[in-house]
Amino acid sequence: MGMKAFVAAKERKKAIGMFELMKKHKFKVRVETINCLLDAMGRAKLGKEAQIMFEKLEHRFTPNLQTYSVLLNGWCRVKNLMEAGKLRNEMINKGFKPDIVAHNTMLEGLLRGNRRSDAIKLFEVMKAKGPAPNVRSYTILMRDLCKQKKMREAADYFDEMIRSGCGPDAGVYTCLIKRYGNEKKMDKVYGLLKEMKEKAYPPDALTCNALIKLVTNWKMPDVAVRIYKKMMMKSFFMTRNYDMGRDVWEEMNRKGCCPDENSYIVMIRGLIRQGRSVEACKFLEEMIQKGMKAPQHGYNNFAADFSRAGKPDILEELAQKTKISGKF
Repeated sequence: MGMKAFVAAKERKKAIGMFELMKKHKFKVRVETINCLLDAMGRAKLGKEAQIMFEKLEHRFTPNLQTYSVLLNGWCRVKNLMEAGKLRNEMINKGFKPDIVAHNTMLEGLLRGNRRSDAIKLFEVMKAKGPAPNVRSYTILMRDLCKQKKMREAADYFDEMIRSGCGPDAGVYTCLIKRYGNEKKMDKVYGLLKEMKEKAYPPDALTCNALIKLVTNWKMPDVAVRIYKKMMMKSFFMTRNYDMGRDVWEEMNRKGCCPDENSYIVMIRGLIRQGRSVEACKFLEEMIQKGMKAPQHGYNNFAADFSRAGKPDILEELAQKTKISGKF
């Protein structure tokens, strides 16, 4: 992890120094350690430096398939497709058969280098001769099509992916949600969110960020803001991702999207299920102080939730504190 941190901070000499220190003190430097260093350099867009490092160390360790894959990724990230092609040939000559990771790396590299027809050819070769495209392969193609605003083609690949038996993930949905959102096709966005919920694909951090951007960048009606905010929080609480649910809440507040009663109810119930009854009580108190009224069944649900969480008296205490005992 230390080497990764140095490389990320562009402290290449320190990363190499750390590596040499390990060698000097006779720490067993495994191929995985070297791969980790080369990968970090590639991700920091230091593909050339990673290749030089590899050539310096080549006689000290036995490279494996992952070694060539991370070097390939390094060249593709800096859009040097000539070097990437040379490395791929070297990889094959040394008896390494490029796997799905290497193919996806090349696919992404070709698209980054605006060689779209070559990318499509590679994709067709993968379908015909293997390795068969996976969800990542489809996402790479669809993301590029979305950038070009070719939504019909992107939707066609989505359908092909489903037909091939390759299940989508949150990344595929996020890619489409962002594009449809940018085109203000909110019915499409809502449909995709609904589909994610029905198929049990919980939104991830990128989905969350994409939705926050949509509801805060466009002048959407309050009702739309509430729908998306509530849906997002619900999704995160359902998957026990409390922090993401809380992040949505705080980001919406920062952007001036004030929570309504339903949003408070989702937040409170989510907190109770997470075993955070004291925090839930604070939100309930805040809700009441703002003059909001949860429906009677809402209070009954809270009471049941608090009871299950081992805090049966918490609502009564809150009622006395806020002098609204008649409401319970």
